[in-house]
Amino acid sequence: QVQLVESGGGVVQAGGSLRLSCAASGRTFSSYTMGWFRQAPGKEREFVAAIRWSGSTTYYADSAKGRFAISRDNAKNTVSLQMNSLKPEDTAVYYCAAKGGVAPMLASSYDYWGQGSQVTVSS
Repeated sequence: QVQLVESGGGVVQAGGSLRLSCAASGRTFSSYTMGWFRQAPGKEREFVAAIRWSGSTTYYADSAKGRFAISRDNAKNTVSLQMNSLKPEDTAVYYCAAKGGVAPMLASSYDYWGQGSQVTVSS
């Protein structure tokens, strides 16, 4: 079993930055693909970014490319999402997910989920 705990959410003005972190329990963290998803009110959960076990391969939604950066530290069992140039449309609950399979951009590929962290971007 893997437990994921997100932190770092909050309220920021448009154009600002936030860094989300996800701490994972479990000895097999370093073998998992990790992902970030988000869900805005009234909308479906959507993919934001993912990173393979080694950190050498990353994936981004078009909305995140050039503004967000995903990284991981396998020694500390953490994965982070640096979000820059934030926009009001980035407002959502952000979820960390673990053990992504062959399709890291699909929520159904992940076995474990955090409780979510609220990000609010004001205009």
